[in-house]
Amino acid sequence: MVKRVISWLVVVSVVAAIAVWAVHARDMRRAYERIRGGSRVMPSPFGDIEYAEGGAGQPVLVIHGSGGGFDQGALLAGAVLGDNVRWIAPSRFGYLRSTFHQGATFDDQAHAYAFLLDHLGIDRAAVVTLSHGGPSALLFAALHPDRVSSLTLISAGVASSNDAHQARANQQGNALTAIFQRDWRYWAVTTAFRGRFLQLMGVSASVIARLTPEQRALADQVIDFMNPVSRRAAGVTFDNRAAMPNERIAAIRAPTLILHGRDDTLQLYRNAEFAAATIPGSRLVSFDHGGHLILAVEQTRIRALLAEQLRSAAPR
Repeated sequence: MVKRVISWLVVVSVVAAIAVWAVHARDMRRAYERIRGGSRVMPSPFGDIEYAEGGAGQPVLVIHGSGGGFDQGALLAGAVLGDNVRWIAPSRFGYLRSTFHQGATFDDQAHAYAFLLDHLGIDRAAVVTLSHGGPSALLFAALHPDRVSSLTLISAGVASSNDAHQARANQQGNALTAIFQRDWRYWAVTTAFRGRFLQLMGVSASVIARLTPEQRALADQVIDFMNPVSRRAAGVTFDNRAAMPNERIAAIRAPTLILHGRDDTLQLYRNAEFAAATIPGSRLVSFDHGGHLILAVEQTRIRALLAEQLRSAAPR
């Protein structure tokens, strides 16, 4: 009897493992197919720069966060940008087909944005950035002020800190970096423990519980679009180690809109406060709930705020 039970458990375990492997293989195949052919690659002094673009009208450079790439930039553009916009979404250093060189800095990434705009024949562009796309976007505005018509930061990283809250956020960042090193690891965590993963990404359990079906769908897209992570691992590691811009953002002169959740536990609200206090003439719009996921939770309001920001900065 015992042998029969053990044999049955072994068979069930093998069947379950095969089923899980099949689902994983299917999801990875879809992820690799999704990023194939949706972008272009151009050579530059900084290595290859991958980018995608769409729409027509006012140029907007859309800069993705950690774990992203041109596909997350395209997703961000679709989520918060309206019509009459030409969006350009590069993959930052170490993401997908964009080169990463040892010793690269966020300054180098900022210069690469300028090179990309030159290649596309764009003199000035509005800049919209998410999460850890913030440092290079801020430095682009500081180092190339003539190229940036406006700057919008969504849940963006800005400055380093040594306080205890930041230490906890850094631990979350380290855990995310470890998860992002292997396709199977990221897939397993986000498939089996999606709620816990969202908390690791700076979203509280109470916010997760209140997500509407539409908000949940966008949040799921953000998570699923980070597959395959192995093609982004170098970029995630770079983001987690590179020096933040800190006080250098005082040189920014572009109209700057800062959108941030007070309850963000990954990119802490102090980033938004620091940016608002340091960038001359900047405007801070705070959200009480949404954590690091205000993109999904406050999508309608963010779209309206961005439309106003782009309209006011558009060439007349």
